[in-house]
Amino acid sequence: MIVTRLKLRNWRNFREADIVLRERTYVLGPNAAGKSNLLDVFRFLRDVSKPEGGGLQKAVSVRGGISKLRCLHARRPPFVRIEVELSHAPDDPAPAWTYALAFQAEGKGRQRLLITEEKVVCGSDVILNRPHDEDRKDDARLTQTYLEQIQVNAEFREIAEFFSGVNYLHLVPQLLKHSDEIGGRRLEGDPFGQGFLERLARAQLKTRDARLKRIQEALVLAVPQFEGLKFIRDEATGFPHLEARYQHFRPNAGWQREDQFSDGTLRLIALLWSLLEGEELLLLEEPELSLNDGIVKEIPLLLDRIQRGTKRRSQIIVSTHSEALLSNPGIDARGVLVLEPAKEGTRVRPITLEERETLESGFSVAEVVLPKTRPAAAKDLGRL
Repeated sequence: MIVTRLKLRNWRNFREADIVLRERTYVLGPNAAGKSNLLDVFRFLRDVSKPEGGGLQKAVSVRGGISKLRCLHARRPPFVRIEVELSHAPDDPAPAWTYALAFQAEGKGRQRLLITEEKVVCGSDVILNRPHDEDRKDDARLTQTYLEQIQVNAEFREIAEFFSGVNYLHLVPQLLKHSDEIGGRRLEGDPFGQGFLERLARAQLKTRDARLKRIQEALVLAVPQFEGLKFIRDEATGFPHLEARYQHFRPNAGWQREDQFSDGTLRLIALLWSLLEGEELLLLEEPELSLNDGIVKEIPLLLDRIQRGTKRRSQIIVSTHSEALLSNPGIDARGVLVLEPAKEGTRVRPITLEERETLESGFSVAEVVLPKTRPAAAKDLGRL
């Protein structure tokens, strides 16, 4: 399944938004427009639906409470609302599933977080509509979604499994290179890749070797003097490591561990691994960071090619500022979203008819749409 439509009300930057999504969606906008916050909607639903101890209360708490989630531009109403439509194909006439969730602070001494709406529709059949009579008899029930409860979500567990499978990895190379020295607590889900090597270690041997072989083939093309890639465990400590071999005049030299890799090499490995995992929904935040523009330009095609041999083809949502990435002619204009900050919250729009016609005449998204996301006063920064 894929997410074909997302409706937001009072979520972070977005006072109100109605967004159509494709199999490949590119999110453009200036700094602080809400690109990360838009992607976080799906991470939030993943955290709510995780069977191993997620839930609504924790998902809100780790984000600083409802006061940090609720749009600052919203005076009324006091709730946050998310609605997601899931379909089997992007152009299906009607969604297979619709899930809606709204919640707000109780407003009393205990300040509990209460659900004001939870609704599940399968086709045209309403499977769940809360609050219902049992909720009204015991309002403590409204502190938990049915989405997070295995004993009550059997009729729509397909949705819970979809959300819990959302994949996000915005690898910060320094956290991976120095993970042993840094130690300490990792954020929920390890979004910045401090435990990326452990993620590789958990994969089955045959699967890991097959993925690393495909990644090696890509790195040979992208990284100068690169020859080989392998996964090992340190004999003394048992810790997992990656080793890469580079061309060297001595036959057994040229091997380096991940703490010697370039930042771009590490980020490219993480990107390729995430693509090969083939989860339902993959969120890529600024995948261009640390990469040469020649590689960045090929990312849109890479997203499709690398997944051809996987069992499941992921839906991918990419946030980006990159002119090189958006200059690729293979980007489907229907999958481009533009975020426009305004006094009443960020607007989300598809490309206009005029922009579409210009793209069809041979121009790229980088030439037609990206310039419109640049702050008008940015040129004055050099005068400070």
